[in-house]
Amino acid sequence: MGNEPSADATGDRPTHPRGRTAGPGRRGRLPLSAGWNRADDTRGVQGGLVTSDTHDTQVLAQDERAELERLRAEVTRLRETAVPRQPGPPRPRRSARAWGRTVLAVVLIALACILAPLSVASVWARSQVTDTNRYVETVAPLAHDPAVQQAITTNLTNVVFQYVDVEGITNQAISAIQDRGVLPPAVATQLQALAVPLANGVRSFAHDRIAQVVQSDAFAQAWEQANRTAHEQLVAALTGQSQSVVLEDNAVKVNLAAFVTVVKERLVASGFELAAKIPEVNATFTVFQSADLNKVQRGFDLLNTLGYWLPFILVAIAGLGIYLARNHRLAFIGAGVGVTLAMLVAALALQYARSVYLDSVPAAVLPQDAATVIFDTVIRFLREAIRALALLGVIVALGAFLTGPSVTARTLRGWLVAAFAAAKGGVVRLGLRMDGVTSWVGPRARLFRGIVVALGFLVLLLEPYRTPGLVLWVTVAVLAALAVIEFLAVRPRAHPPAVTPPVVAPAYE
Repeated sequence: MGNEPSADATGDRPTHPRGRTAGPGRRGRLPLSAGWNRADDTRGVQGGLVTSDTHDTQVLAQDERAELERLRAEVTRLRETAVPRQPGPPRPRRSARAWGRTVLAVVLIALACILAPLSVASVWARSQVTDTNRYVETVAPLAHDPAVQQAITTNLTNVVFQYVDVEGITNQAISAIQDRGVLPPAVATQLQALAVPLANGVRSFAHDRIAQVVQSDAFAQAWEQANRTAHEQLVAALTGQSQSVVLEDNAVKVNLAAFVTVVKERLVASGFELAAKIPEVNATFTVFQSADLNKVQRGFDLLNTLGYWLPFILVAIAGLGIYLARNHRLAFIGAGVGVTLAMLVAALALQYARSVYLDSVPAAVLPQDAATVIFDTVIRFLREAIRALALLGVIVALGAFLTGPSVTARTLRGWLVAAFAAAKGGVVRLGLRMDGVTSWVGPRARLFRGIVVALGFLVLLLEPYRTPGLVLWVTVAVLAALAVIEFLAVRPRAHPPAVTPPVVAPAYE
């Protein structure tokens, strides 16, 4: 029949005009006759079969049949002789290079994280040595702390009574009275027993007057001025070279000679004439004492040298590690988490150093409460720097995660983009055309985002006194700038046009 595929004499499956077998699973294209013309192939569909108006094109020619059998035999031979392709070994040079880059990236990022606490400590030490205002801001609160005031009062009272022997003077006066025979022997004996209480009363009187001086605003101003003019205190602690600060017996002692003079004048004005006998003395107050002070001195030069350059060096090392990593986003997350963990270790180490310091200070030299206040006050900026860098690490890791391909990140970004698109659509509906701005900002949005983030990092890098508040404000500023970029780059949400109800013409009778 003209509308059915024909079968050849050998009983093979029917074929279609272009040499395509009609049986199931046979989709291979067969060689065509040299005389076949596409224009002669007038085909239609009848009963689901492809038909042709020319019956001869449905039968393969003899030479075509021979070529088909030869090709089938060749395919069979190739299948039998073909060896399954084994995955060859990876090219050693390329594999080793990729592995080396990964290892180097991990090493560089880990090195930057490990050295981060050293960078924080060096910057803090350098700021305390070179910045007078920063140093005064560090030690000024000590003058208002009750524990430190009590310790200074006790110290000055001891200095005063080293030169004023009230008990000895009282005994001399009583002996002189007894020698004159003015008093009966019994009265003279009782008066002799009052020598110690009189001395204690005088000492208590002097202690109260000195406490009034130390607790006054004048003392706080004198303390601040003395520390401002004697800013070499920390240099003396680390180099041992200063006239206003004494370094001896592994301790740093501040010279209180000016305060002794003030105390002397106040006692004389209060009626304690014996204070006039106090000579000019170099009274000292111990600020820091540790058996490891010599080790700190040896490491000071290195810290002072690296205090300025080390942050830049660490950023360069971490940046190179992130660049070499195959997955930059994962490298950013690792760097952020690593810095946070390093700062946690630094905080624990600082807490351990605090315990060691408090245990090493004799109570006779510095009371425990005063030593605690002094240590916490002096290193409070160091603690702030550690917290700031830990917070920065968390923000970097979180930001890298939110820009990643995870479901959570994509969902949050989708919500934000939808919100910005809706907001921009509202602005457009108000009549503000932003097509030009969107067309210009959109293709450059990624570049602008990178510039904003880089500027945020640069601000934090150039600011020597980093605090958690500064990190938060810079983060807020960066997020605000990114929001503006996204708002300008996103396409406004298209709102369906309002459906106008059909106007029904009034019916006329």
